[in-house]
Amino acid sequence: MNAQELLDEIDTAPLGPLYLFCPGKAPRAKNPTFEPLLADRAVNAIIEKSVDPANKDLAFATYYADETPPGQIVLDAQTFPFLTDRRVILVRNAERYNTESGAGPLLDYLADPNESTILMLIANKIDRRTKFFKTCQKMGQVVDSPALQHGEVVHWAQQEVRARGLTIDRDAVRVLVDRSGTHLNDVENALTNVIDFVGEADKSITEDDVNTACADVAEEEVWALTDAIAASRPGDAIVAFRALSDLGKHPDELIGTINWLLKSAYAVAIAEGEPSISRFVAQKVRPLADKLGIVKIRAAFALCTDTQFMMRSTGVDAALALELLVIKLAAPQPRRRAA
Repeated sequence: MNAQELLDEIDTAPLGPLYLFCPGKAPRAKNPTFEPLLADRAVNAIIEKSVDPANKDLAFATYYADETPPGQIVLDAQTFPFLTDRRVILVRNAERYNTESGAGPLLDYLADPNESTILMLIANKIDRRTKFFKTCQKMGQVVDSPALQHGEVVHWAQQEVRARGLTIDRDAVRVLVDRSGTHLNDVENALTNVIDFVGEADKSITEDDVNTACADVAEEEVWALTDAIAASRPGDAIVAFRALSDLGKHPDELIGTINWLLKSAYAVAIAEGEPSISRFVAQKVRPLADKLGIVKIRAAFALCTDTQFMMRSTGVDAALALELLVIKLAAPQPRRRAA
């Protein structure tokens, strides 16, 4: 079962005493990834169905596996409910239980869970060979919550817009996902910004709405800086950098932005297929990756590190040091001599 299937049947199916939310299984991905928003929505649905808000303090508890001894969680799970039919317990970071030493007494509880408790375990990573996983699979319900692929995220975003009484055209939703990436929390935040921007009166979201709502002045200056460095225009790069600085950006934030641009360009430079960043960012930094290449991007990282060290340890004027860094990055690349 996956998280969406659980949501679809939450109103009709009886709830069990044990749920493990974890990444999807192979062959979906060699290294399965986890989508927390899908798991959280299913968890919240179970809580809403099982817990009376008036008795939530008595009937519901949240723990973190890396902070709470498993014996304490077991003790709470074995305690019979008071003034309510069931206790509901949520344990996050349950990947800690992938080893028997990490799970400890919880393994015995999972083999015979208390029917008056709903225990929900969220594991960002899972080893399906472990006793922990196999016991959850045998005695409870394993709920896959894998990260969605780009096309699936586009479909998910369209459904989210429809659920809010709006429509979004095909180009607009693709641009939104390209800008925000495929993590659903980021997509949801971007959708909220766009919907707030268009307002309730406008029922159709366009590509222009997405670009306007998801951008800010600082972002535009960052891309202007990127373009200037990629095009080897030091003067334009300094103008863009000073515009960022005039927005009140701290020197540490500015050099962090430059490092992020270089990391994004490096991700593009080393990728054999789609880089592991959003398509929008990849498109923006590709000229920078093409200009510098892998070797020179690594050298640029070292230059950033040297600049940051100089700013913190020598008392040099930070603005001047950063402008020198920008000029060096934007300097035209020497032409190769013909053979």
